[in-house]
Amino acid sequence: MKKVLLFILLPVLIYGQVGDDELVNPKDIIYDIVMDLRYSTPDHSFLNIPQIGEMELPKFYTANEGLVVLKLANALKLAQDSLRNIRNFNGNSYPAGIGIKIWDGYRPRAVQYLFWEIFPNSTYIANPSSGSLHNRGGAVDLTLIDLATGEELDMPTAFDDFSPQAAHGYSSLPQNVINNRELLRSIMVNVAGLNIYSSEWWHYSVPGASTYPLMDFQMK
Repeated sequence: MKKVLLFILLPVLIYGQVGDDELVNPKDIIYDIVMDLRYSTPDHSFLNIPQIGEMELPKFYTANEGLVVLKLANALKLAQDSLRNIRNFNGNSYPAGIGIKIWDGYRPRAVQYLFWEIFPNSTYIANPSSGSLHNRGGAVDLTLIDLATGEELDMPTAFDDFSPQAAHGYSSLPQNVINNRELLRSIMVNVAGLNIYSSEWWHYSVPGASTYPLMDFQMK
């Protein structure tokens, strides 16, 4: 079995931003948002990449605590407030109370270097030399859930499925799956004012995120 030995040296910083690019925990602003940081467990989505084979991959994060910039957290609150009231979209009926589950938010830049080492494909992994919007706290990976049961709504792929099926324009899918993807996109773009990434249905970012500073500290 192949092994990847990854040694992470992450500086501990005290971060003192103010304003729209201040890092916050979305749960402090959105009481019923669900956090499921996949990279804080060994059961993360890099295991789904065929090229990885039998590599042993680590937990990339030390805690299941997600952070995003304040501007993004406020946008997600607008989305969550709207989603709670959705009952029908494009002919799909929805349970009373759907909402957001976050898979990833702020990502230390050191982790971005590890991602690039494992899978250097710029369609899906931003080159760490210039940094990712995640490294700036300005991007989020998420899906929709039934808030009452915690069940995820059917989407085109699993998180981090680096395939054509993950693209927003992919259409060879059941209609209810397309509707769920389009509901997520409609709320995130038209209500929250976020930007899509065309190759990944789960990835949204706040306008202007590329101007925020790159960061490299691990959550404790």
